[in-house]
Amino acid sequence: MTTEGFTTCLWFDGQAEEAAEYYVSVFKNSRLGRIGRYSEAGPGPAGSVMTVEFELNGQRFVGVNGGPEFTFGEAVSFQIDCADQAEVDYYWGSLTDGGEEGPCGWLKDRYGLSWQVVPDGLTELLLDPDGTKAARATAAMMAMKKLDIAVLRAAHDAG
Repeated sequence: MTTEGFTTCLWFDGQAEEAAEYYVSVFKNSRLGRIGRYSEAGPGPAGSVMTVEFELNGQRFVGVNGGPEFTFGEAVSFQIDCADQAEVDYYWGSLTDGGEEGPCGWLKDRYGLSWQVVPDGLTELLLDPDGTKAARATAAMMAMKKLDIAVLRAAHDAG
């Protein structure tokens, strides 16, 4: 294996370039890379986008225009660890634009890709050795869509 690590490959039905541009606009430390185009050999129309390389916050991706055979599912998601509520609000708002909210900090973006938008400190609240506190934080989280760390901390500390 090379020292380059892993590249996540995302399968699209003709929207790879559009999706890459969208993700690069959402994540601040990001960039577009090479764009590969289909040749006369196909299977896509000659000159149309086959692959798009892009990087989001240091994570490498390649978008492939593979066709309608496969779609994204909730079994795979990307977790965004947010420093504060402002970051949670930013990523939640950006990624649900044209997408859909899900439970417990999960969402699907406009391309159907699943994300978890997680505030700093959530794991500590949910895994508190005091089971009663952890249960209160967990119950509060289960009632939310976008996570609100202040509400989660208040639920955890109540009692």
